[in-house]
Amino acid sequence: MTITLAQSVPPGKIALWVFLAIIGLIALFIFFVMLGVLKLYVQALFSDAKVSMLDLIMMRLRKVPHDVVVLNRISAKKAGLDIPTDMMEAHYLARGNISRVVAAMIAADKAGIELSWNRATAIDLAGRDILDAVQTSVNPKVIDCPSPQSGKSTIDAVAKDGIQLRAKARVTVRTAISRLVGGATEETIIARVGEGIISTIGSAEDHKSVLENPDRISKTVLAKGLDSGTAFEILSIDIADIDVGENIGAQLQAAQAEADTKRFQAQAEQRRALAVAQEVEYQAEAQKNRALVVLAEAEIPRAVADALRSGKIGLMDYYRMQNLNADTQMRSAIGGSQPHS
Repeated sequence: MTITLAQSVPPGKIALWVFLAIIGLIALFIFFVMLGVLKLYVQALFSDAKVSMLDLIMMRLRKVPHDVVVLNRISAKKAGLDIPTDMMEAHYLARGNISRVVAAMIAADKAGIELSWNRATAIDLAGRDILDAVQTSVNPKVIDCPSPQSGKSTIDAVAKDGIQLRAKARVTVRTAISRLVGGATEETIIARVGEGIISTIGSAEDHKSVLENPDRISKTVLAKGLDSGTAFEILSIDIADIDVGENIGAQLQAAQAEADTKRFQAQAEQRRALAVAQEVEYQAEAQKNRALVVLAEAEIPRAVADALRSGKIGLMDYYRMQNLNADTQMRSAIGGSQPHS
């Protein structure tokens, strides 16, 4: 007769084994979790940037890169900044870049630039490179105007004497941290500087005055406060190069003269066509009048016959009238004939 395991082991021991197995699994899980965070805990502890073991475990459970948080906290602490881990976690969960924000705050603190955690994270979440902004604020950068990406190599403008000038400018700027969120970008600076250069050259009486004093452009443009509403502060505007281009004024005058010539030719052709039309009208009117004369002459014999029948004229009067008419035709013929040689 066989004895089963359930029959040979008391029920109390089975429950104990199950409980011990559960405790073992929990202990094993805690061991592996602790194994992953123990190194970071010790590293933070000896770096005077203590992070509690519970915070490290909760970071791991929330799938926050606890190593990144701890290392950035240590870096900030060594630089004299105390940034709590929960603030770093919140920024990471908001899809921010913890490392660049901490590096930017350290750089700003060393450079004497006021930069709070809330402003730094707001700039980072706005899509701006906070570290590059701080570096640019410390070390100003130079912007080419026009931008090489625009496909244009010079800014072209025409002075009042009609001569074209082609200029290149270099704008030195530094980041204004306080205006970085919501401030306009480099493209706005380039556009405003280009507009100022065109306006300054266009207001010059002649191109020679601009060539003699190119710094006049820089001073005029810089005085307009072109960095208003942007994320930058303009330190200087330097004219890198300026060349003489085409005589736009002469080209415009030539084009205007050609256009005037065509306009006058069109007006003359219009007047000629009008004169031809009037001539044709006059010829038609003359033909009409001649026809009326012929009709009137055709009425003369009828009127003479009526006068003879009514007795208003006699036969001798009629003959005298015929003789007078014949004499008139003869005189006309003699007056119009050429003398014989």
